[in-house]
Amino acid sequence: MSDALTKNIEMTGSPTANSRSLHYTWALILSDLYRYAGNKRMRSFTRHYFFTPGFKYSVVMRLCGCLKQRPIMRYALYPFFKLLLLRFRYKYGIAIPEYTKIGPGFFINRFGNIMVNGDAIIGANCNITHGAMLGQMNRGAKQGSPILGDEVFLAAGCKVIGKIHIGNRAAVGANAVVTKDVADGAAVGGIPAKILSMKGSEGYINRRVDASYGTGFRPIETGSL
Repeated sequence: MSDALTKNIEMTGSPTANSRSLHYTWALILSDLYRYAGNKRMRSFTRHYFFTPGFKYSVVMRLCGCLKQRPIMRYALYPFFKLLLLRFRYKYGIAIPEYTKIGPGFFINRFGNIMVNGDAIIGANCNITHGAMLGQMNRGAKQGSPILGDEVFLAAGCKVIGKIHIGNRAAVGANAVVTKDVADGAAVGGIPAKILSMKGSEGYINRRVDASYGTGFRPIETGSL
């Protein structure tokens, strides 16, 4: 995980001034939008909110995480957004709690049967696909939840269970079951997952954003919009 992400983002759900800020949360939402649309325009926001289930879920999830930590909003607006998030959970089959720590540029590819334990940590510019699971292990050497670095690609149906570290720019293949840490830049697949190549997520993570809040999570390829 990048130093910028570690220093600047205690991310959604953590008790920092940034994560309680609506401005910070809005910056995260726009960084997600860039991953879908390639821009941060309000027209694109409206289109993707109404027609892209993954982005719609991300917006409500991030707002829930912010409102829950603000004393007044926790009672005034959070209950409504929490109910909306639960509705989307059952409607779209996406279960990612609002307190999950997720970096900027989060991309949910398709929808359906996406399960993420709330204690998991997801870095910047990560893609998660339908059927993927980041689950918790309650005993053994890998007790805990997965930790994903930056620019990680999770293909359809893959499972990462326990305190497994997935390195930066790594890729997990379709239906793979990951039982041990994955090195930076590795592509793994199979049951149990094994290294298939060292090409990682190359070609699968597009429209990346800077992980630093200080830059406003600006697009990496084209500079700030």
